[in-house]
Order: sequence, then structure tokens, then C-alpha cells
Amino acid sequence: MTGSVEHPGDDGDLAGRFAIEVRPLLAPLLRQSRRLTKSHADAEDLLQDALLHAYKGFHTFTEGTNLSAWLFRILHNRWASAYRRSLSRPTELMDELMTGWGADRSGAAASAESEALGKLTDGVLKEAFGSLPQGVQEVLYYADVYGYTYAETAAIMNIPHGTVMSRAARGREKLRELMKSSDAFA
Repeated sequence: MTGSVEHPGDDGDLAGRFAIEVRPLLAPLLRQSRRLTKSHADAEDLLQDALLHAYKGFHTFTEGTNLSAWLFRILHNRWASAYRRSLSRPTELMDELMTGWGADRSGAAASAESEALGKLTDGVLKEAFGSLPQGVQEVLYYADVYGYTYAETAAIMNIPHGTVMSRAARGREKLRELMKSSDAFA
């Protein structure tokens, strides 16, 4: 016997069938994703997540039923799940924003973050940031300084979304370590 023969039901056949059947629905799915997320970058992330989820479950899809309705339902469910997750996260506001909104903090004690940042000099922060690898510096610059989402940062840098996430996490952790060990906190 030479080579392998694909039989109906093989992963290769399933992947090909999925790609062929989903392709005409990509534009409407992306439009619906944009309506839900109100952001082009987030819409692309949502669509990718929904298609990945649909592909994983495509073996359970009954051929001959409404593929479009099935995919739109998956898209909506993935969006709803992400939205619920975002609601459970606490809102983070910087101290400077709070004072800009008229919050009177004159009698209140400064937050731990404000006190720590007050002890830092620009030189210490620049030195710590400069010691990070170049790719990590760029990710933190776009994500934390400019406030781009991870998806937008990934597009700007032309790297995968997961790479942005891991670089940001490692970079922030390294900065925490460097800042703890600096003389500013002694």
C-alpha cells in the first residue's frame, strides 16, 4: 500500500467541507460581529473565536440543516459569553482620572499605587523599561501607553494576538520585579 486514502468523515474532508460551506457566510458573519462589538478589531477577534468554536463542533452539525443559523447562533453566544465575562471584571480607573472628574481626595489617603508611583523617578522607570527586550517594550508601549487593545497591538506589530498577550504579561511582571528591587522603595 502506498499513501493514505481519505475517507468521508476524515479530518481533512471535514476541514475542507467546513471551509467550502462557511466561505459564503464570512461577510455577513463579520457584519454581525461588528454590530455586536462596535469595533473592527474586536469584531475580527469575535469572528475568529466563533469560527474556531464552530469548527470544533462541526462534526456534530447535521448536514442539510441551516448552517447560517447555526453559525450566527454560535457567534451570538460567543459574544454574549465574552460580554458577561467583561461585566464581572472590576472597572479600573487611574487616580489622575478620578481627580479630573472632581473627586475630592484632599482629605483621603493616597492609594498605594499613587504613593509607589510618587516615589519613582523618571530615571528609574526609564531604566527598568529600557532593560526589557525590544518586542516586550513595543507591546507595552502600544497597549499601556497608547491604550490599544491586544488585537490592535497585534495588527500594528504584525504578530499573533497570543504573542501580544504573553509579552504584555511577562513585561509587566518583569517591570514589577525591577521596580521592587529598585532603590526607590527602600
